[in-house]
Amino acid sequence: MSETTHDGGVAVSAPPSPDEGLTAAQLAAKYGLAVSGARPSLFEYVRQLWDRRHFILAFSRAKLTAQYSQAKLGQLWQVATPLLNAAVYFFIFGMLLGAREGIPSDIYVPFLVTGVFVFTFTQSSVLAGVRAISGNLGLVRALHFPRASLPLSFALQQLQQLLYSMVVLVVIMMAFGSFPDLSWLLIVPALTLQFLFNSGLALIFARMGSKTPDLAQLMPFILRTWMYASGVMFSIPAMLADKNWPGWITDVLQWNPAAIYMDLVRFAMIDGYDSSFLPEHVWAFALGWALLAGGVGFVYFWKAEERYGRG
Repeated sequence: MSETTHDGGVAVSAPPSPDEGLTAAQLAAKYGLAVSGARPSLFEYVRQLWDRRHFILAFSRAKLTAQYSQAKLGQLWQVATPLLNAAVYFFIFGMLLGAREGIPSDIYVPFLVTGVFVFTFTQSSVLAGVRAISGNLGLVRALHFPRASLPLSFALQQLQQLLYSMVVLVVIMMAFGSFPDLSWLLIVPALTLQFLFNSGLALIFARMGSKTPDLAQLMPFILRTWMYASGVMFSIPAMLADKNWPGWITDVLQWNPAAIYMDLVRFAMIDGYDSSFLPEHVWAFALGWALLAGGVGFVYFWKAEERYGRG
């Protein structure tokens, strides 16, 4: 296109752009552009996580090593902390408050220590999950990777810490007359299901904590209440036997996931803690809680994938 200027010259104007009038969405579609950090499909997201499995494992190991790096006793605190908690609970609940009712005296210490170790596994996974995104914003904003890698790595870190603690737990079991046998193999499926359950909770609270940092201050109170209601220090049926409460309350407390996983590990490891202490359909409930928390937690976290670290 051309036009005559006031001095008689000819000026050539640029032709209209072929993109003129197109919206931003139309331009992106025309040139094959995609939103940075857009949420992939669920199956693609799973594939991306699998591709980064080595990062998840390495990150969890690094966090575990660094956790007590400033303490003089170092990694010994991984075992010392739950043991000290168990000692306090034994003195307060076992000796002063008589929480040993219904539990044979010769297995109460293994009963208590197992409960503390197993519940701490869930408790620590949830607390780490709450801070998984909000506590690693620099990493989230600097690199592109599936954000679920962070809460999953923290849950894996707590599993590794529990496995270290299990060495001490085995010594305690043997000291009180419970020696390894075939029933101890049940620990593997029990802890596998608990890890899946913990991972689901870590994913749920990672998303919630990413937008509500104050949740990290509230969670210790919620988890402490959960611990007291889960039979860490006492037998739920024995403690409620003389109460005039409806029977369904005992069932609900026994079927809560923390109590389920503690009972399974106790049943596997402690001689004298037989099936009479377990609620009905205990393995079905253990599997159901694991699948429910794991599935719901994963989808719930994935739904907000593109919002983590923004704003």
